[in-house]
Amino acid sequence: MILYLHGFRSSPLSMKARMTGERMAQLGRAGEYVCPQLPASPRLAMEQAMALVAGIPPAELSIIGSSLGGYYATWMAEQIGCRAVLLNPAIVPQISLDQHVGVTTEYHSDKPFEFKREYIDELHALAVPQITQPERYFLIAATGDEVLDYRDMVAHYPGARQTVIEGSDHAISEYADYVDEVLAFCGIGGKK
Repeated sequence: MILYLHGFRSSPLSMKARMTGERMAQLGRAGEYVCPQLPASPRLAMEQAMALVAGIPPAELSIIGSSLGGYYATWMAEQIGCRAVLLNPAIVPQISLDQHVGVTTEYHSDKPFEFKREYIDELHALAVPQITQPERYFLIAATGDEVLDYRDMVAHYPGARQTVIEGSDHAISEYADYVDEVLAFCGIGGKK
């Protein structure tokens, strides 16, 4: 099973989430892909995500996380012992998201999105200062990420499989070039 965790203010409608789900469907494995709409509260997001994967053996689970979802995926992988693919992951969102406290909208809709001050503390509670078992991690980081510094990502995942894309952007606009590699790391392979 693959659990996809989207980024801050994002949704299952993000380009990478949709592309991953579409590729799983092409491979005849749509039933093994889950991408929930995560609440703004990190605590509630992790409660929801952990409930979705409860009872799944770690060897049968992979988590793909983009941006803030990568931060969440790292915490979950450390708790569960499963594989994780990190797409331009946030490393210290409790610092970078402090400026986003307040009400705005989700990226893919006009739905209100409120990020409360107490969510910063919830992010602190999910911090993973150092990963264990780096072989369980696959990092894809873009040097052209306009939101997060790829060097922080590379440094945070020593020993993990790493692909550094020269240029690109935070969204990894050329994700189509990497989706099969991501799924292969997750144990999903073959083409129809």
